[in-house]
Amino acid sequence: MALGPSPTSVWRLRLSNPLHRIISTLSRRWGLGALLAAGFFLGALFWAGFNTVVASTNTLEFCISCHEMRAYAFTEYQESTHYASRSGLRPNCANCHVPPGFFPKMAVKIRATFVEIPAKMLGTIDTPEKYESRREELAQRVWARMRANDSAACRACHDVNAMSPQEQALRAVREHEAGFAEGETCIDCHQGIAHRLPASMEKQPADDIEFDF
Repeated sequence: MALGPSPTSVWRLRLSNPLHRIISTLSRRWGLGALLAAGFFLGALFWAGFNTVVASTNTLEFCISCHEMRAYAFTEYQESTHYASRSGLRPNCANCHVPPGFFPKMAVKIRATFVEIPAKMLGTIDTPEKYESRREELAQRVWARMRANDSAACRACHDVNAMSPQEQALRAVREHEAGFAEGETCIDCHQGIAHRLPASMEKQPADDIEFDF
């Protein structure tokens, strides 16, 4: 009756694995502790480099490094209260378009790699006419993601519990209360804050609502 491979054959099989041979050789030469320490150091070095690269892709300079963003989206952003406000707070592109948290952030980065970069290479929105023709589609896509995560990017800067009703217009106070009671999220009302609304949705903000922050 077969009892399975013998210990000797298992050991020979392991030695046939190149990676296992390398690890065995290094552990005998330097010791297992030194090998683990080296692995930890290399892992930490990789993680630091990875975080540095991710952080660099969140900067304003990186976001507007392509013609489309600099010529269209950035120009509109410069005219918004997110660019110049009484408080001096200036969120950049990533503050609004990249949600907090490692996994949500990585999901956005992966999507940018496989969707937005190819679109850039294909010239999907490389003219004002192309950009305007897809403005509503692009806006709706961003708004849908923000609704899905309860406007996490907005809430990373704006704390609802820290709002002062005394500093808000009466209509704003009423609409905030009603919106929160109905389960609405920030982007349901605050569309067109940093970029122009699509032509089909253009509207004039009410005179008695203060949008600055």
